[in-house]
Amino acid sequence: MSSEHVESPAHATGYDARRIHTNELELGVTDAIQRHVHRNVVPPKPVSQRKLDFEHSRPRWLREMAGEAMGVFIYVYPGIASTASFFLNKTEPQFGSLFQIGWAYAIGIAFAIITCGSTSGGHFSPAITICLAFWQGFPWKKVPYYIFAQVFGAFLAGLVLVGQYWPELEALKAAVVAEGLSPNSLGGPGSILCSFPAPTQTNYGYLFMIEWFVDSFLAIVIWSVLDPANPFVTPAAAPFIIGLAYANMVWGFANVTISTNLARDLGTRIVAAIFYGGDAFNRYAAIAVFVNVPATFFATCVYEAVLRDSFAIIAKGHGEHEDGADGLVRHLTKTGTLEQGVTNSIGGAGDTWSESNNGRKEVLPV
Repeated sequence: MSSEHVESPAHATGYDARRIHTNELELGVTDAIQRHVHRNVVPPKPVSQRKLDFEHSRPRWLREMAGEAMGVFIYVYPGIASTASFFLNKTEPQFGSLFQIGWAYAIGIAFAIITCGSTSGGHFSPAITICLAFWQGFPWKKVPYYIFAQVFGAFLAGLVLVGQYWPELEALKAAVVAEGLSPNSLGGPGSILCSFPAPTQTNYGYLFMIEWFVDSFLAIVIWSVLDPANPFVTPAAAPFIIGLAYANMVWGFANVTISTNLARDLGTRIVAAIFYGGDAFNRYAAIAVFVNVPATFFATCVYEAVLRDSFAIIAKGHGEHEDGADGLVRHLTKTGTLEQGVTNSIGGAGDTWSESNNGRKEVLPV
């Protein structure tokens, strides 16, 4: 096929593919997207100085709080909405399942990180905020207002859901009360918002250990995703890996009651207490609200003590020695790495190969 025919398909068919840009259907997806990125049909509006001044004047702390609150809202809202659909329809499979609820939280977490992570750092959990302050240098002065924003985001998610499902939740409340049960019990409207154990789950030590190990599992995964030395995680994959870890725990332990996040549980538990009674803060509430923090800290201690490779982080350019280059040289000298590297370099550069007349190779010093 000649190049003229390719460049001018209208000659044979009367159809100019390039003129109406449908030829991109035959291109690779990446190529098509790149062409659209670089070719703006309507030029973007220039950024005005007024807009730049406005954005510059916004308090940084306010944007961070808004990012954390919005992120928790984005992740909690689809999760409790999926739970509401499941419970309010008497667990009919066409309206959901624990599998669907797990995916709702997983995708919600991914969306939250994608949407708000670049503004606030995407903590979305008081336990993660505290651990980042302890291990990674996150400012301690920011911890209180980050935690407040996270709890507030979950509170708003619960409030919005109650407003949207108000008739159905009131009908469920009446049915539960008619059976002599509290609305804040498993199967009641309060259990859509936050966790409540089944009547048979009276061993609080057992519930404590379940929560501890679930939260520790999540923290190990999150800490490994945040590790710059981890070669298996790309920034684009991080939101989905963290979300899938959360879903993994929902699928495995939702039937034995888990909370996983202080902010998620406390914020929605306050809503349950407002609308369905103060017994939302029952004996189990302390496990649901507080165990997440020490469990997460314990898991990060394990990761830092056993799995962390700080030298690999420095080697990849993601960190530096506290004493700068001199400290790094001292460490390399102390561990013998520097002498070994020098010896290898001398051995590699100091010898040359010489081939004798009979084809034998000899090592000749330089």
